Amino acid sequence: MASNSYQFNQSDIGIAIGDDRVDTPAGLEAENSDYIFMPPVVTGESSLPVSEASLDDLASSPLIYNRELVWLDFNWRVLSEALDTRNPLLERLRFLAITASNLDEFFRKRVGGLKRQQAAGVANLNLLGWTPEQQIHLISRAVHQMLECQSNSLLDDVLPALKAEGMELVEFAELSDEERAYLNSFFYREIYPILTPLAVDPGHPFPFISNLSLNLAVELQDPVTEETRFARVKIPPNRARWVTVENSLRFVPLEQVVIHNLAALFDGMQIVAAHPFRVTRNADIARNEEEAEDLLNMISEELRERRFAPIVRVEVTDSMPTHVRDLLLQEMGLQQMDMYTTRGPLGLADLFPLADVNLPHLKYEPWVPQTHAAMAGLSRKSRPADIFAIIRKGDVLVHHPYHSFATSTQLFVEAAARDPQVLAIKQTLYRTSADSPVVKALIQAAERGKQVAVLVELKARFDEERNIEWARTLEDSGVHVAYGLVGLKTHTKTTLVVREEENELRAYAHIGTGNYNPKTATLYSDFGFFTCRAEIGADLMDLFNFLTGYSRQQHYRKLLVAPVNMRQRFLELIETEIAVAMNGAPARIVAKMNALDDSPIVAKLYEASQAGVQIQLIIRGNCRLRPGLPGISENIQVVSVIGRFLEHHRIFYFENGGDPRYFMGSADWMTRNLSDRVEAIVPIEEPQLQQQLQIVLDTCLQDQRQGWEMLSDGRYRRRRSVEGAEGVAAVGTHQTLMASTLTGSGAA
Repeated sequence: MASNSYQFNQSDIGIAIGDDRVDTPAGLEAENSDYIFMPPVVTGESSLPVSEASLDDLASSPLIYNRELVWLDFNWRVLSEALDTRNPLLERLRFLAITASNLDEFFRKRVGGLKRQQAAGVANLNLLGWTPEQQIHLISRAVHQMLECQSNSLLDDVLPALKAEGMELVEFAELSDEERAYLNSFFYREIYPILTPLAVDPGHPFPFISNLSLNLAVELQDPVTEETRFARVKIPPNRARWVTVENSLRFVPLEQVVIHNLAALFDGMQIVAAHPFRVTRNADIARNEEEAEDLLNMISEELRERRFAPIVRVEVTDSMPTHVRDLLLQEMGLQQMDMYTTRGPLGLADLFPLADVNLPHLKYEPWVPQTHAAMAGLSRKSRPADIFAIIRKGDVLVHHPYHSFATSTQLFVEAAARDPQVLAIKQTLYRTSADSPVVKALIQAAERGKQVAVLVELKARFDEERNIEWARTLEDSGVHVAYGLVGLKTHTKTTLVVREEENELRAYAHIGTGNYNPKTATLYSDFGFFTCRAEIGADLMDLFNFLTGYSRQQHYRKLLVAPVNMRQRFLELIETEIAVAMNGAPARIVAKMNALDDSPIVAKLYEASQAGVQIQLIIRGNCRLRPGLPGISENIQVVSVIGRFLEHHRIFYFENGGDPRYFMGSADWMTRNLSDRVEAIVPIEEPQLQQQLQIVLDTCLQDQRQGWEMLSDGRYRRRRSVEGAEGVAAVGTHQTLMASTLTGSGAA
């Protein structure tokens, strides 16, 4: 039992800047101060007295952790990068787009799930006291604040600064007569032929509005009858959102070009007004995998259902009058809290192309991933056997995006496809790119007569359609394709290559923390581990048998595999540190991951802290654990690193009484990873490779530029370095690791 009298109240979950809880958006005047963000204040009388709570209660109480609100807290940290004047202007614009894109996905998945619970009249029984209605209300309050902050940043800060640099987002009405004539000509040539105005009246029901589409609510008046009419016009998604004004760096939103040419669509009618709006549809579809006869057909049907799923959010501009808003809500069957009002353009995720304009001085300095030293000299023209010879000399650890994906992981698969001594290739595919060179290599391998087996995870959210296409393409090429396991997602990132060498078969393995995707490998920080250790190869063979056949393998020699033994092994590793600390020896745990919410792990970490184990957690997103609670978690520190690259790798360090153990792989310490997904974590035993992992951990923990530290009440404070006598600004994790890669030192 915990012995401290501290209480967690629902009112502890609130949004704050500095030390003041507020219900208004974060002001831009604080952009260079220490931000602390949290979800909005929860009203209620419930509380969790720590003096009466076990560590298990402390680790699982919904009063400590609400996944939806904590995720919004994370998105505030992303948004803060757009507010940070130390970042280049176009990168700040990009962070606004990232924040908006994150919100789109959040509404589709998380709010969509709450809406489905609400419609069914049920609540998540694991969140006692948190009804779907209550959570949706709190989300609405928090998101309205976030949208206001986004708009203020874009309209009052970033765009004016870009205008001073010669790049401008302009209103159609601000253009000269010549410029308007140019855009009108563009409209008739490129836009008018593909527009379809849809009337709304007793003979024309309210039209279907597609997900994330930008639309115009058009008010019309018949000059003969003087009756008011309403119509909807969809802005074409297959045309650029931002229209260039005569090959300049001046852009006009496409919806404004359409608005000022609406007379062409409604000849003889008077245009009263036109107001942009945008909808988001639920992506959380109920399915019963146990009853599915064919998983591929079930997912294909789900994609069709998702197209017509209920609307969960409608976004409108602040200029839209009340009667038009009421009409939209009525026709869409939504409540007032489902409507989100924005000052300025809707759909800020569409800002990505503007962030890519050719103004290098307003961006991060370009980064070109380097070839890992062990693989220097290799290319697609090299003998396929060369890369296998390198791996036989010793394990190799590559670090993306600092190391090139093309000259390591991709080259490994391509070499296996070409090498006549390779007999079989097995791989798991969770997400990959539309033009995946890895998949193309697997197809070539099958066409050369090699045994190729691929587990394609059809349930990878929002990549289902692409994965279905790849699965069918692979099957058509003779690849043995499995579609995943019923009830589990296959999230592990593994490749096994079986090669015939000197009258024996040798297994070569790649185990990673990130997907086999060359595009995200330039944006996400991930590790890839190459080895030909016999025990790891044997473990991967057993794992693939589990994935593609009916194996019930329960024992693995080296790998930690979820949902088989991973949680138990991690609990045992933490227990070992507790025993060491209880014996008076130094004990330490450092873990880096995307999120932490597994209650048994959290409870064990609290227990370890009470035993004196020093625990440092680097968690980019959601975290259920509270550090720094007197008598409970005084020995725990939680850091979040947000910046140029998405921190994605999972690394685990256990001091183990002076004989440290290092692990890396695909799993976070989340219940879904440990119980509902197939994951693989591999021990890293080479001292040189352990040092590479340690450098990354140390760099993140010491980061005074991109680091945020969690306080004991769950809020986050951005770290700020104290400049030295020479006024040298802090250098963040990503800049540090890029520099060490170029010099050949450190984690590279």
